[in-house]
Amino acid sequence: MLEETARTFIEDQIGYPFKNKDLLRQAFVRRSYSEENGGENNEVLEFIGDKALDFSVIRLLSKKYGRMANGDCVDPVKLSVQFIPLCPQQPDADITNEFLCDCNEGQLSTLKQKLVSKRTLAERVDNLGLADYLILGNGDIQNSIAEEDSVKEDLFEALLGAVALDCGWNFDTIFATAEIMLNPEQFLAEEKKDNYVGLIQDWVQMKTGNIPLYHFEKANYRSTWYFPFKGISQTFCVLGSREAEEVQYHCLLKISNELPIFRGFGRSKAEARMAVCKLAYEYLEKENLCFSIRDEIENPNKAEAISQLEILARRGYFSIPTYDFKQTYDRNGNPIWKCVCRIAEQERDFCSVSSSKKDAKKTAAFKMLQYVLDKEE
Repeated sequence: MLEETARTFIEDQIGYPFKNKDLLRQAFVRRSYSEENGGENNEVLEFIGDKALDFSVIRLLSKKYGRMANGDCVDPVKLSVQFIPLCPQQPDADITNEFLCDCNEGQLSTLKQKLVSKRTLAERVDNLGLADYLILGNGDIQNSIAEEDSVKEDLFEALLGAVALDCGWNFDTIFATAEIMLNPEQFLAEEKKDNYVGLIQDWVQMKTGNIPLYHFEKANYRSTWYFPFKGISQTFCVLGSREAEEVQYHCLLKISNELPIFRGFGRSKAEARMAVCKLAYEYLEKENLCFSIRDEIENPNKAEAISQLEILARRGYFSIPTYDFKQTYDRNGNPIWKCVCRIAEQERDFCSVSSSKKDAKKTAAFKMLQYVLDKEE
């Protein structure tokens, strides 16, 4: 069995308390360990979790971008039965309440691929602090296998598979846990600056080198409007309000030993987490504790300029840079490369010319990097 402190940490981070603790442990057991010590490993759980994740992501995308033709949201419990005419100009036409979506099949496929990619799942395992609890055989330990993205991807899927079995395939529970583990706001937020979960994640990593610590609780918020709390809490309702009736969860967040605990509320665990992260980030802004764009890059330099721009883009300062190349030749027939670096939100483009395509890209990226850093100042 995993130690109790480890189990509690994992359950808090994913927002799901296991009834069968053996399933939780199994999700972390690699085949290398079971071959050396006996018992079961996480490979079948990984298979189950892969399917549960697909279902959860499709449901998430259909809820975010889809709606019924009469304007209702897609209710996971009961779809609306209010029909509308297929052709409003023809009263006698057949009536329908079809499913409409703001994204086409190709766009949904692209979003799904991003959400379930190996890199995304591995990054989420890192952000949740789960990889440290992998149970490995001696060979895997010697080869540092726990650092590989594929192993972290397996762990993500195995843990979700364990949740699916433990809850008896309760799809609402599976979906809620997948939403917490996946943090889809990273890709689906209307603006990167609104992804408060990601902003808090980055702040904690830069400040302490650790990860944010979450704890979720469900309670009845209709009968009372005040909960004694030694920290900073979101205020969300008054006695008997409709808002109080809709709230089901609160989430506690710890980001630093020097700062208070934060508490937020929501209709779902994911909503409560977003609320508490927004509360915490607004506190950091008020107290002038947020990092500037210059704090993100320790040593701006030409050699790493391409990756440094991508880091800033992933952290929401601007969109991913694009590079356009044009090749010409000098009098002696030697190639000359021109590279233009563009960022959608920036007013200026930056160009570089070199006999090396790679050098032209690096130079253009470095010029853009210096520009965005100086502009922030």
